[in-house]
Amino acid sequence: MVQVKVYGNRRVWGERRSEVSDALHAALVGAWRIPDDKRFHRFLLLEDGDLVAPRSESYLMIEVVAFAGRSREAKRELVRRMYDDVAPALGLAADDLELVVIESPAESWGIRGRSGDELTLSYAVDV
Repeated sequence: MVQVKVYGNRRVWGERRSEVSDALHAALVGAWRIPDDKRFHRFLLLEDGDLVAPRSESYLMIEVVAFAGRSREAKRELVRRMYDDVAPALGLAADDLELVVIESPAESWGIRGRSGDELTLSYAVDV
């Protein structure tokens, strides 16, 4: 399971949600082989003054929350795709995009009435 949280300035990103979502999902599909139909993105866009960071007004903070199990190489591949593909696609400087991968064991999730470790996924987590 993978969920994405996107933090940024509403004024900059409010009308570009689809574009951001497409770029992020392409990176996840490429790096982690997430199925194309498994897109769970939340936009937490902030009003002026609600995001304080020594970056430009276009700054984006991306949190990828996922079942634990991806290899170090898979995580590095996601980071690479974020800076080689996503940042340029969105017109961002490297300083204006940050990513954190937050992992938790499958048993810590509740999905479709079950514990995450009781689910059968259509894709591998241990990439």
